[in-house]
Amino acid sequence: MKLKFLSLLLCSSLAVSAQNTDSLFLRKIYDEALVNGQPYQNLEYLCKKIGPRLSGSANAQKAVDWTKKLMEQYGFDRVFLQEVMVPHWVRGEKEQAKIVSGNQQVSVPVVALGGSVATSKTGLTANIIEVQGLQELKALGESTIKGKIIFYNRPFDPRFIETGSAYGKASDQRFRGAAEAAKYGAVGVIVRSMTEIIDDYPHTGATAYDEGGNKIPAAAISTKGANLLSAMLKQKKDIQFYLKQSCQTLPDAKSYNVVG
Repeated sequence: MKLKFLSLLLCSSLAVSAQNTDSLFLRKIYDEALVNGQPYQNLEYLCKKIGPRLSGSANAQKAVDWTKKLMEQYGFDRVFLQEVMVPHWVRGEKEQAKIVSGNQQVSVPVVALGGSVATSKTGLTANIIEVQGLQELKALGESTIKGKIIFYNRPFDPRFIETGSAYGKASDQRFRGAAEAAKYGAVGVIVRSMTEIIDDYPHTGATAYDEGGNKIPAAAISTKGANLLSAMLKQKKDIQFYLKQSCQTLPDAKSYNVVG
């Protein structure tokens, strides 16, 4: 019994010692990265020199090659590429959008949501309805929504200290907005950009469709454009919106995980 107890005590001590050694080694890695690393320079190169890196794109492959080379320069014991198939969605030509009120047409900045389908080549024009979220959409029902474009305009909640929480609270309308609106016969979706800043730069993101469900075009509108559209809808309900985008989803493309 004493022998078993001593053996157990010895194994426990060795385990604790190994954990302490691992922790110290990890701490050294952190210290080296924080003191001598160049994370911001690397990020700048990735964003500015390589640029946008949609999966399946030529720039995504450039990022893979650059990362592999960088890790080899850092002296990893081994660096290798792990093949993986990735979605290949392309944006196409620059999107066009206009608020149409009688003879008045006002261009507004929009950008297609990742994964969205295109409009027809001539674009899509329909009356537009503003909602604050998916629950309001459901309450309106098919009789009100059918044949319309849905405008999701729920803004960030500024009361969150961590803006990531505000982002999470608002992003459901972007990710699920098109799929849910399509269930009620909507022909398109416009979503307020996920940012607290009021400007003319639309922020894209992903949208997802239900398998077997109707797929309708979805785009993000700048916050400044969203405010203008909302103000015009308050003055006159019979507002139309024009959207033209040529994005498409191609067959999955080969890419790589970079492993070191």
